[in-house]
Amino acid sequence: MFSAARYGATAYSTVGVETGVMAAGPHKLILMLFEGARIAVSSALTHMRHGDISAKGAAISKAINIVDNGLKASLDVQVGGEMALQLDALYEYMSNRLLLANLKNKPELLEEVDRLLAELQEAWELIAQPTHFQPPVANYDIV
Repeated sequence: MFSAARYGATAYSTVGVETGVMAAGPHKLILMLFEGARIAVSSALTHMRHGDISAKGAAISKAINIVDNGLKASLDVQVGGEMALQLDALYEYMSNRLLLANLKNKPELLEEVDRLLAELQEAWELIAQPTHFQPPVANYDIV
């Protein structure tokens, strides 16, 4: 009885996520990747603190996958130049920290990666905000 309801809820959420991805533009997709990575890192931290080794490993693997095959793979060095190269290095650093966090069971490394992801996510959110810049109106006195 409960498994049917759970299956329905899971199917509904999967359809919701898939619809959101299909309707999202490139900028929104990057924000979704940041959100997914942060959720995976948070989940890994919870599992680490509760001693659930297999769930911790699965969550960290998911976070690494999002960073490597989502965020890092979306970089275009030809267009992004130096900034893309720096982000590539930062994503590589994050993946290494996640791997080390998993191997050494160090929550502070997960927290570090989450802070980095949060800062990048915030920057991407600011990019999306429309600017309401209006140039100052020249106030010339005609004599």
